Formats: sequence, C-alpha cells, structure tokens
Amino acid sequence: MRIVVLVKSVPDTNGDRKLNLETGLTDRTSGDQVLDEINERAVEAALTIAATVPDSTVELLSVAPEEALSVIRKGLAMGADSAVQVVDPTLVGADNTLTAEVLAAALKTKPFDLVITGNQSTDGAGGVVPSMISELLDLPALTDLASVALEGQTVRGTRVTDTATYTLSAELPALVAVTEAFPEGRFPNFKGIMAAKKKPFEVMSLKELGIDAEDFSVPRAIMTAVSERPSREAGVKIVDEGDAAQQLADFLISNRLA
Repeated sequence: MRIVVLVKSVPDTNGDRKLNLETGLTDRTSGDQVLDEINERAVEAALTIAATVPDSTVELLSVAPEEALSVIRKGLAMGADSAVQVVDPTLVGADNTLTAEVLAAALKTKPFDLVITGNQSTDGAGGVVPSMISELLDLPALTDLASVALEGQTVRGTRVTDTATYTLSAELPALVAVTEAFPEGRFPNFKGIMAAKKKPFEVMSLKELGIDAEDFSVPRAIMTAVSERPSREAGVKIVDEGDAAQQLADFLISNRLA
C-alpha cells in the first residue's frame, strides 16, 4: 500500500509572526519555519495505518520553497519513507486553487492508495484544499476526522460535531483529512533524524507537472489590499472600592454600549 501525506512548512506559532505589507504575504524571514502541527498528526495517522499493512510505504508531498527541505525532513525522521517537494518561484503566494492543482498534478505522477492531510493549515486556515484535491482527482473525501482506521480496502473514520458523532467510510483509493483531535505526532529520535538524511527526496518543478502558475485564464484569488491590524490599547482597569458597578455603568454609557 502506498500512502501519501500532504505536509506544509509554516511559521512557528510560538515565534514572532509578521505580515509583509508590500506583498500581503506572511513574512517567512521573521521567525522559524516548522512542520505544521496538523501535518504531524497526519503523518502519525499514516504511520499507524502503514504498521498494520505489510509492504506499505509512506511518502510526504509538499509545495514549498527550497529552504523548507529541512522542515520536511522532520516527517522523514518521524518514520516516513520518502518525500517529494514541488519548488517553483512562481508559487510564492499561491492561492488555494493553485495549491490544490499542483498537489493533484503531483499525486497523478504515481499510483497511490490513500492520501492523508490535515483539515487546514495553521497559516492559511483555508480548509478547502483537501476537498479541492478530491474533486480534481475524482476521489472520495473523508474530512474533519478525529480517528482513522483501515479495514481491507475500506478506510473508516469518525467526525465529531457539536450535535453528533458520524462514522464515515470509503473504498480505496481515497483522501482523508484529520483534525487536532487526532493523536499528536511521535517525537523523532536520534536514529530517525540520522536516517532521514539518507531517505529518497525528490524535487519537482511546475514545468514537469505541466502547470503554468501565471496562466490567469484560470480562476485565481487576487489580493487587492492589505493592512496591518492596529495594536490593542490598554483596557480600563476598575478598582472596586464599593463603586465598581457605577464605574462600569458609566463606562458602558460613555461608550454607547448601554
């Protein structure tokens, strides 16, 4: 069985994240880049399934700039067998449609049984790329899953909402997207980190995939304006000396909130 996990390099949420006001894009030089946490959970799901099926392989697939190589290698250190990275300067600022188109084209280059991804990335938070890929490849998609299991040629999972828990299934090949409810990814050990440096790592270009990122005859999302969120001002601190309720009422009235 061949399992492909879609992964992404994103700014560290614990670091300093900034917006480039000239390009409207995330400033990826302002902080460290890491493997998206939701992707670590997707890798964990793939490794768990692969452990139950003999002769299974887990491959990582990413659309990312050249410098993301070391980030993607973390997935290899966790236990994935190989990785493919699509690199092209025209992909900077790619919208969801182009990203899905590129990933789908890369998936078409080799047969696969199961595609696993996170439900949405930490930086873009679009949440639509998994469904777009399934549409482009005519695959059944099980999204927002809290658990995943394989039974023969059927993949099953549970989706938890505020009102119910749904059990979903699809015949392979299929695509599944996991949520933060899925177990965290395993921590790479020293042996895994060293082994990752020797695992197959293929780099592809858009030309090889037959895609023109600057073909605007295809619908694209275009950013027309960007502005930085204003800094929050210090709030009003009320010291209760027996008149806190009156102070609060006066504040609400003066700000036309009551």
